[in-house]
Amino acid sequence: MKVYTESNHFTADQKLIEFIETKLSKLDTFFDRIIEARVNLKLENSGQIKDKIAEVRISVPGDILVAKHTDKTFEASIDKITDVLKRQLIKYKERMRETI
Repeated sequence: MKVYTESNHFTADQKLIEFIETKLSKLDTFFDRIIEARVNLKLENSGQIKDKIAEVRISVPGDILVAKHTDKTFEASIDKITDVLKRQLIKYKERMRETI
């Protein structure tokens, strides 16, 4: 699976990019036909606190799975997103089995 990372309003360091790639590569255990993952990282200024928004789009044959989460750190957002995407992949796989 190819992972494309895009960061808006800042430059993501290599450590964060490697963290994202390792987390998303674990999704291959649930569904091995993932084509690519596109990660969009944004900073949002809401008063004193800068929230970090992460959005991940995973391309699978015939569909795109999307998850978005806002947290204080990008690592926490990616952790939550991988849990959501894991459930989505399992449901997608079940739907694929039902159509066969």
